[in-house]
Amino acid sequence: MPTVAFHTLGCKVNHYETEAIWQLFKQEGYERVDFESTSDVYVINTCTVTNTGDKKSRQVIRRAVRKNPDAVICVTGCYAQTSPAEILAIPGVDVVVGTQDRVKMLQYIEQYKKEREPINGVANIMKNRVYEELDVPSFTDRTRASLKIQEGCNNFCTFCIIPWARGLMRSRDPKEVIKQAQQLVDAGYKEIVLTGIHTGGYGEDMKDYNLAMLLRDMEAGVKGLERIRISSIEASQITDEVIEVIKNSQLVVRHLHIPIQSGSNTVLKRMRRKYSMEFFAERLERLKEVLPGLAVTSDVIVGFPGETEEEFMETYNFIKKHKFSELHVFPYSKRTGTPAARMEDQVDEEIKSERVHRLITLSDQLAKEYASQFEGEVLEVIPEEKYKEDPNSGLYEGYTDNYMKVVFPANEDMIGKIVKVKITKAGYPYNEGQFVKIKEDRAYLKDEILSHKEAAM
Repeated sequence: MPTVAFHTLGCKVNHYETEAIWQLFKQEGYERVDFESTSDVYVINTCTVTNTGDKKSRQVIRRAVRKNPDAVICVTGCYAQTSPAEILAIPGVDVVVGTQDRVKMLQYIEQYKKEREPINGVANIMKNRVYEELDVPSFTDRTRASLKIQEGCNNFCTFCIIPWARGLMRSRDPKEVIKQAQQLVDAGYKEIVLTGIHTGGYGEDMKDYNLAMLLRDMEAGVKGLERIRISSIEASQITDEVIEVIKNSQLVVRHLHIPIQSGSNTVLKRMRRKYSMEFFAERLERLKEVLPGLAVTSDVIVGFPGETEEEFMETYNFIKKHKFSELHVFPYSKRTGTPAARMEDQVDEEIKSERVHRLITLSDQLAKEYASQFEGEVLEVIPEEKYKEDPNSGLYEGYTDNYMKVVFPANEDMIGKIVKVKITKAGYPYNEGQFVKIKEDRAYLKDEILSHKEAAM
């Protein structure tokens, strides 16, 4: 049996796609082995979001070549898409496929074995207008399933290389989304995370269909689904219709990840972001009205070219005022090939790092404040794994619908199920909880009610 080993760098979409590529190998009779062992084929799924992403990708490629010099080394993903020649220049790389035509990977590998000539399978992504269907019936991780619903981005923010690596916005056919969601629920997943390169833009390239409609159709059409999480949504994509759907939904969780990047209008202009802080604030207020207790997490770039102390403080104060529940804070790093990398007045590294620390301290404080309002409440948690810090304690960890991490006494059988847990001690990064009971399945309850009704008739 031929073997294949995978290594994934970068985002959730890459992890999703690695699982999809594994399905293709599985159908051809391959066995999956650990990346650190000797394998016949190595697939490295690369990231190019920063210059460091490129560098890490190159290191992993070289590691695979050293592991088994006779193996077929196949490189895919964003860095492969933007710089195929750079990758083919690494001794030992045999096949390069970008962020499309992944289905051809196996035939390229067979071709390479026959001809022993390196293959560049990367085409111009900007010409692509069709979503590439890649099916993932189940994941190696057994608690939260990602479901990719769109590809590409039309925004061209000045700091970002991703449109060049992923192409323009393409949405997945809603029928395919529903079909795959049902497949995942049938495989035992209770929660589905909708993901993509620009997830909230789903449907922008379609006639008369959008994200709000997809959420509605999933809720109506996927039997046994308990939770829908949107991996990320831009403020400009939170339409009144989306707010309405979230308000009426039984499945969309009380957690949204809304990237802010900066809380200063002048910085947002330089970033070429599509909203003002006034608009962002108004959307947050509307959301919190319809969804009390909503957790809003966000991404922030600190030290963008030209950022003054005043502009940084605008960001700091906005985040503090609107009580985000957790932040991912990144110091701005130059991405070769983007307009921001060529901007004058780059911010000094020391200033960047000091601002990053201030924001992380604020984020920790806000996360604790957010969690404290749920102390004593019973929340629904999906246990994911044993408590990492003490695997022998009998404690397990998982996330509530509003994205708080809870540690509580549980057992192996509860993993992946929805259980009710009372929050006994709020904190960050962990909350402590007490198991109350396992939640009855909605589908099961419906059947019960129906059979009672029938019996009564």
